[in-house]
Amino acid sequence: MSKEAFNIMQEMDLKDIETQLALQCAPLISGLKISNLLIIRRDKLAELMMILRSTSISSYVLRNSKEKIAILLFNEKKLTSYLKEERVVKLLGEMGYHGNSLYDILPVFRERYKKYMSDKIQFPHEMGVLMGYPIEDVEGFIRYNGRNSMLTGYWKVYENISAKEQLFRKFEIVKETMLQLIFFGVGIKDIIEIYREDWLQEKAA
Repeated sequence: MSKEAFNIMQEMDLKDIETQLALQCAPLISGLKISNLLIIRRDKLAELMMILRSTSISSYVLRNSKEKIAILLFNEKKLTSYLKEERVVKLLGEMGYHGNSLYDILPVFRERYKKYMSDKIQFPHEMGVLMGYPIEDVEGFIRYNGRNSMLTGYWKVYENISAKEQLFRKFEIVKETMLQLIFFGVGIKDIIEIYREDWLQEKAA
């Protein structure tokens, strides 16, 4: 993180839901990633739902504890497409998932995630898939039990190091940009729409 962005953060309310979205989900909002895990205070859920209403971002609650709530935020079209890729289907099948429908997979994963969070046993490796990590890195993480990665950033990388380094830098840039926009008064809902319009224009070009 740049010194400028760090200084801006010191003056921001880090518990604010808009700031939390920028910090935790900038890659998703920018279109660089297909999903992100968001962990917020329970009393912020209604505000989050208001922000996401009529946007391209879908949500699925994974775990609700006394104080915090874990939510998978995702681009439904992109995540659905990813789950249909041959290597992804094969891996999920090996993990006991039948079919590749997003809304068949999510309830099963939610129960596994909740169980892991409660007893810390049997990490659900399919989480990497639902987080949109490249399948080669999910497979590498499983194969080496989380060790021997060639790069650690937003996830542990096992292949295509240079490309992932560039992608992680882009993630940092969009996070800092969003924090600056929020700091100077641009609402997160407007930021989501700005990036959506940019992505649509780029796709049409």
